[in-house]
Amino acid sequence: MLVRDAMSTVILTLGPAHTLRQAACLMSGRRVGAAVVLDPDHSGIGILTERDILNSIGAGHDPDRESVGAHTTNNVVFCTPDATLQDAAEAMAHGGFRHLIVLEHGGPVGIVSVRDIIRCWVPARRPSPAGLAS
Repeated sequence: MLVRDAMSTVILTLGPAHTLRQAACLMSGRRVGAAVVLDPDHSGIGILTERDILNSIGAGHDPDRESVGAHTTNNVVFCTPDATLQDAAEAMAHGGFRHLIVLEHGGPVGIVSVRDIIRCWVPARRPSPAGLAS
């Protein structure tokens, strides 16, 4: 199975000047755990995750004053839609992250998460294994 079979093609994009509160509201409203950060003054694509926001607030930062740009990960690992889910899962496990931006022709076309991969690998309507409550 390929990344294109699992990825979300609806991408939330943010600019570096958004506040963390704005980012959190947009991410919550779209029910996503990560957003692509596009900075016209910086060549490259970054990612902001729910964990980045959580870490900032946990450190005592004001989400109304902290910018997305200050918390964006810029050394991002990418994949293509034609990568296998196995390769994507291995990259996530090796890098210790839960989201991969999917690039095609130099631009973002989707995001794939650990949850997306699990959804493809484990049918949703299968009975729970013995010992696990639903």
